[in-house]
Amino acid sequence: MRLTQHLSLLGATLGAGLTAGLFAAFAYAVMPALRGADDRTFVDAMQRINVSIVNGWFLLIFLGTPALAVLSAVLAARGAGRPALPWILGGLALHVVMVGITAAVNVPLNDALATAGADDLDAARQRFEATWVTWNVVRALASTAGFGALCWALVVAGR
Repeated sequence: MRLTQHLSLLGATLGAGLTAGLFAAFAYAVMPALRGADDRTFVDAMQRINVSIVNGWFLLIFLGTPALAVLSAVLAARGAGRPALPWILGGLALHVVMVGITAAVNVPLNDALATAGADDLDAARQRFEATWVTWNVVRALASTAGFGALCWALVVAGR
């Protein structure tokens, strides 16, 4: 059972790190690069990204991370991993915050942008960009903090 707890915690930590890295890369590289693009390029790029990102690998990491964190928390609560439990729960809570932001803000904005026609690119971008970028930074910070909490949980569990 201890091995399963450690492996589930390791998997949750790796997933949290990958998720944090994805959102951070959008915050410091992708969106700043697209800021200088014309409206057609911006909308087209974001529409293509929003379609291609919904794939098995992304969904496995995005949804598998909290599942592994829950498993790790349950196993830690039942066994010798109790000292790591607060850090696991903190990492899980921050990941849930990030998922909530994604579901409540970023996905609806993505869906609205998907319907943008060639005649309203400027308006579509105006409705999308600033809000999406702001909330992406918030979810990047939440997922990075969650990753840090799970990293510390690994340290504590290894003692």
